[in-house]
Amino acid sequence: MGEDYKRKYVFAADYGTSDFKYGPISLGETPQVMQNRGYFPDKNSVIAQLMTSTSKEVVVGEEVPLYLESKEDLAQRLIYPMKNGIIEKNDERSWKVVKEITRLALNEFKPADPSFQGFYLVASLSSIAPKYMYENLFKTFEEINNEEKLIKMTTIIPQPLAVAIAHKVPTCVVVESGHGNTQICPISRYPIKNAIVALNRGGGDANALTAEILKDLGYSDLASEEAVVRMIKEKIGLIPRDLDQAIKFSKENPEMVRVNFKLPGTRLVVDFGKDSWVRFLLGEYVFDPNNEVFMSYFSRGMPRPKDVKVGDIYFYGMIDFGEAILQAVERCPIELQPHLYKQILLSGGNFEWNVPQQLFGVAVDSKIKLKNLLNKHGIENVNVETSESPKFSVWRGSIIYGYAVPESYSWNWERMEGWLELR
Repeated sequence: MGEDYKRKYVFAADYGTSDFKYGPISLGETPQVMQNRGYFPDKNSVIAQLMTSTSKEVVVGEEVPLYLESKEDLAQRLIYPMKNGIIEKNDERSWKVVKEITRLALNEFKPADPSFQGFYLVASLSSIAPKYMYENLFKTFEEINNEEKLIKMTTIIPQPLAVAIAHKVPTCVVVESGHGNTQICPISRYPIKNAIVALNRGGGDANALTAEILKDLGYSDLASEEAVVRMIKEKIGLIPRDLDQAIKFSKENPEMVRVNFKLPGTRLVVDFGKDSWVRFLLGEYVFDPNNEVFMSYFSRGMPRPKDVKVGDIYFYGMIDFGEAILQAVERCPIELQPHLYKQILLSGGNFEWNVPQQLFGVAVDSKIKLKNLLNKHGIENVNVETSESPKFSVWRGSIIYGYAVPESYSWNWERMEGWLELR
């Protein structure tokens, strides 16, 4: 069987905080995507049993919206297992969601070929994932195989390392920012674990601000619909070069900034009107939530990003991205630091922001914003690059990793690399 079989059946699974990206090497550059979530239907309701034919304990994938019940139930029944990149060891519901989305993904691409003996599965996790998550994930894969042979061998790679591999850059700083958190990971051939800085801030925080803005505009009902809030943020949000100047420009040129958004499949149009300047708050909040304008939202009850400890990992809430990169780099040897600043790679869906042509210069992209933040902190000779498709760079790097690591290289718990053969 050997390497020819492996090259054919390498399969990557990127467990992001909001989206799960997956698929075999045959997909080329773009994986399949499903939301990294699961819904636990009410099995005690007689009506629910009569109205649905499923006996599943947890529903994942495209079926989830069909099972959603009252808004009050969502918080208890709709589970996002990777909210901050870490699943507690005994969080049974979250591990069940991981198992079901993995099984669904593998079955989607299982070939009819009778010679098929399972995929070479490359799973990617947050760089801050503790060792027990690796152990639990391998156990989950074994449980899947006990029910149906879908995996021949498996390995796990930290997400920032996958990004570096995708870009073929051995020395760099990877800033991986998704829905729930942001990882700043210096890499010199391998992640420098003692230098990793984690932020308790990601795309979900911009969603929370979007919800508050919608409430202020009179769209309170929409503010509780997470998927709708995210859609609006992604369509109208902007990163300002300088927030105060962008707000001033917006109020002096309201028609250039004005935006409305029609919700697909409905008659509802969300019109931001004269308040369209708030578009710039969404991008700024992700990169730097310390501007005075955000204090009014905090004073009215919107939670500010908190410093929190999850397991042994400390997540910073309010420091800006520039300061976070400085802290990560300055934990590395001084001789290495200039080389790290020469290659800063931005990855993750939280770095995908539009720059409308008519607002060019007032609005900027992620790499210009981050370079400006670093300049503000006195770091000038930096090179910042955004992945061509930020959402998919981890998946692409995982595919390359699976393709390159020899089948004979067995999993090593000290180095946390290699292939683990499953029965």
